[in-house]
Amino acid sequence: MLTQREADEATIRQQVDEIAEGLRARDLERLKRVYATDVVSFDIDPPLQHVGIDAKLKNWVKVFTFFQDVDYEVRDLVITVGDGVAFGHGFGRLSGTLKDGTTTSGMWVRATLCFRKVDDSWLIAHDQVSVPFDVGSGKGVADLEP
Repeated sequence: MLTQREADEATIRQQVDEIAEGLRARDLERLKRVYATDVVSFDIDPPLQHVGIDAKLKNWVKVFTFFQDVDYEVRDLVITVGDGVAFGHGFGRLSGTLKDGTTTSGMWVRATLCFRKVDDSWLIAHDQVSVPFDVGSGKGVADLEP
């Protein structure tokens, strides 16, 4: 039998899987169910922060405008669960076929996800995505792999 923390971790992992499935299906409503309404996202695109579910969903709409087919992969996800909050970190990669037919394997990014338990549901209250950068050149390093 699972402990409560193990059950919560399994539920959180299912939520992360929902992101991948929502992207593959191009389903904004499915994606919306994963995030808290007041989510704060430090996404890869400007501005520095995106506040609220509508702002977060606009980021996913941008993905759908560039990609004909989308895939999303998560690797090395580590989750720590508390009573009402949890956090996870790992690597994510968005890939697929662009609207012009070009296939791209994408790039790996670092991801941190912060969850809050709301009415027995684990929702993403904060996420941050980043790429490392070369201090000498000031440019992002997008060719690293986990």
